[in-house]
Amino acid sequence: MKVKIFSDGGARGNPGPSGIGAVIFDEKGQNILGEYKKYIGETTNNQAEYQAVVLGLEKAFELKATEIDFFLDSELVCKQINGEYKIKNADFQPHFIKIYNLKQKFKKTSFTHIRREKNKVADRLVNEAIDEAGF
Repeated sequence: MKVKIFSDGGARGNPGPSGIGAVIFDEKGQNILGEYKKYIGETTNNQAEYQAVVLGLEKAFELKATEIDFFLDSELVCKQINGEYKIKNADFQPHFIKIYNLKQKFKKTSFTHIRREKNKVADRLVNEAIDEAGF
């Protein structure tokens, strides 16, 4: 089964109270298979973006997806995952390794940077997670 995942992570302050969100759609992007959100404590925006990718991959595996087209609005994280940028921040390396290992569970994965305006559902989930945590 092929799916499309849109993920986002955000912090109120940098670092600050942070949340992550992921939305999994069917292959055509018409039906939502799952919406996920989580408050993750105090982190930076980029750490939250990485954790959102992890969340999306874990949930896709639970749904038995085999191929993933992943969309995220963090150009930095997207280019680091795709190997276009080096990871200079040591805090990102554990998340990158986790993503690398999760990717091995799928037949095919792709990661594409999109504009923030095209990621509204995942962004809403991030804000809901932070709001529900009382921040």
